[in-house]
Amino acid sequence: MTVYTLGALHAVPAADRPDLLGDPVHAALSTLGWLDTVGVVEIDPDLSDTAATEEAYGLDTRTLVNCVVVAGKREGVEKVAACAVPATTRADVNSTVKRRLDVRKASFLAREDAVERTGMEFGGISPIGLPAGWPVLVDARVPELPVICIGSGVRRSKLLLPGATLAQLPAAAVVEGLGV
Repeated sequence: MTVYTLGALHAVPAADRPDLLGDPVHAALSTLGWLDTVGVVEIDPDLSDTAATEEAYGLDTRTLVNCVVVAGKREGVEKVAACAVPATTRADVNSTVKRRLDVRKASFLAREDAVERTGMEFGGISPIGLPAGWPVLVDARVPELPVICIGSGVRRSKLLLPGATLAQLPAAAVVEGLGV
């Protein structure tokens, strides 16, 4: 059983606090056998956004990883992916993501659409627990980080885990230059 600390955040194993996980995140952690190896920590939901989390809990921006959902179409077929990028960057949607999805144009899903499709709360969307078939594009810098802070599927908590864990997700692809 691993417990992680990052800034003022002291996580407990996700198995100990399933109430702090969005349903899809809990299901994925359970299926992957990660409930005892991924940490979860309760936070003030009003502080869930990246800058607020960083400031309130004394985190290094480099340890915060954002998950954004993007989509594009090619010949009428929609392709959706999630991008996990360091908070110090933005997902390169117009170039890198567009090429990876093999679409003419890629763009962020609208807030309501992202929430509906992921089953997660906005501000808590996680690369863990996304719908089957969605690739998870992970910026190549993320797996190098010893501990990262990501969404838990809900705004009232965060997950703490080694960055390399995201590269182990079944649908993950580590991508150079994803975050710019």
